[in-house]
Amino acid sequence: MVKSSQSFTFSVTLLFLIICGNTHGTDTDIFCLKSIKDSLQDPHKHLQSWNFSSKTEGFICNFNGVECWHPDENRVLNLKLSHMSLRGALPHGIENCTSLTGLDFSGNNLSGSIPENIATLLPFVTSLDLSSNQFSGPIPLSLANCTYINTIKLDQNHLSGEIPQELALLPRLKIFTVSNNSLTGPVPNFADGRVVVNYSNNEGLCGPSLKPCPNN
Repeated sequence: MVKSSQSFTFSVTLLFLIICGNTHGTDTDIFCLKSIKDSLQDPHKHLQSWNFSSKTEGFICNFNGVECWHPDENRVLNLKLSHMSLRGALPHGIENCTSLTGLDFSGNNLSGSIPENIATLLPFVTSLDLSSNQFSGPIPLSLANCTYINTIKLDQNHLSGEIPQELALLPRLKIFTVSNNSLTGPVPNFADGRVVVNYSNNEGLCGPSLKPCPNN
């Protein structure tokens, strides 16, 4: 009954986005992609197809790495920008892609910290892949507020500090991988094995399926 209620809530939320997108999604999504392109270094010109001179409805849906909710509507569903040698920080302009559900920046050279307000930037995200980059610092606590998320991939970075225990409360999470970082402390207590995890090559982590945590 709980799962059915959660699924209904998520469906209603997405329907709300589709209905309301016609009133505000188009302009903000175009601005979103402009700000992403302007904020990143793109040495191999993978984003060269992002030409904003067109005024036709749905023109951004032909951009490299952009998936729209509908091909004739300028509303971004997913951004798949993996393995493009992109450099810079995670663009804060993604918050203007107001209907975004999937973000894949894996295999680039992005650096800096993962924004503390990640849940504000990506309120409806279901899949987040920032693996194989140069991110450093902690995993932000606000990631636990991304209540629709089911996949989090942060492998192959330089992340440090403890994993927020609150991530164990994410109701839809199915995959959580943080291998090859410098994380420390106890891992979240994901109940009943419902989440596929990978903590390998984080010598400082402890807890279920790892070495026992020392007593405080």
